[in-house]
Amino acid sequence: MPDILLLSEDNLLAEDLAEQIELNAPGFKVFRENDGTGHFDIIIVDEDEKKLKPLQTLKIPLFLLSSKEGDEQTFTANHTFFKPLHLSELLDDLHACVNRFENSCDGFLHFNQYELHPIGKEIVNLRNGRIIKLTEKEVAVIKYLYKNKTKIVSKNELLQEVWGYNPDVSTHTIETHIYRLRQKVEQGDDSAQLIITEDGGYKLKR
Repeated sequence: MPDILLLSEDNLLAEDLAEQIELNAPGFKVFRENDGTGHFDIIIVDEDEKKLKPLQTLKIPLFLLSSKEGDEQTFTANHTFFKPLHLSELLDDLHACVNRFENSCDGFLHFNQYELHPIGKEIVNLRNGRIIKLTEKEVAVIKYLYKNKTKIVSKNELLQEVWGYNPDVSTHTIETHIYRLRQKVEQGDDSAQLIITEDGGYKLKR
C-alpha cells in the first residue's frame, strides 16, 4: 500500500491523523517529514496551501486539509477536505485515489532504480533506460511485493493473493515464475537485482 507524506504544523492533529490512517487502513504508512530519499504515493498538506504549489509538478495525488471555505483559497490540490474532518470519507477517498492513480497512465511505482508502469505492463531500468515488457502476472507479483515493503512474502501468500485458489498452480510454479521474471529484468546484472529470496519467501530489493 502507499506511503503518505503528511505536512502539518499542528503536531497533535498530525500525530492523531497518522495514527488513525495507519490503524484503519492497514498497509498505509504515514511519514511526517521528507528527507529527500523517499518516494511518496500521496501528499497531504494541512492548511498551508503554499506548500502545494511546488508539488504540482509531481504526478501524484495531492490532498489539502482546510478550515477555510469558499473563495478564500484557490485549492490547488486534487482533493480538498474541510475541517472538522470525517475520517471515513478521507479514508474512502485515499483508497479510491490510489486505485485510480495506479491504473492511470501517470501511475508508477519507484524502487531500487526501477519504475514499474502497471497500466503499460512494463518496467524501466533507470540505470540504463532499458524498458522491459511484462505479463499481467509479473506486474501483479511486483505490485504485491512492493505493497508489502520490507516484509518477506511467503510462496503460499503469493499463491493466494496473486494466483488465487487455482488448483493448477503450485509453489513450484511460483518459483519458476520468479526465476524467469528475474532473468528477464536483471539480465545478468548483479547490481540490478529485482527480487530477494529470503527465509523461503520473497521481497523486493530496495
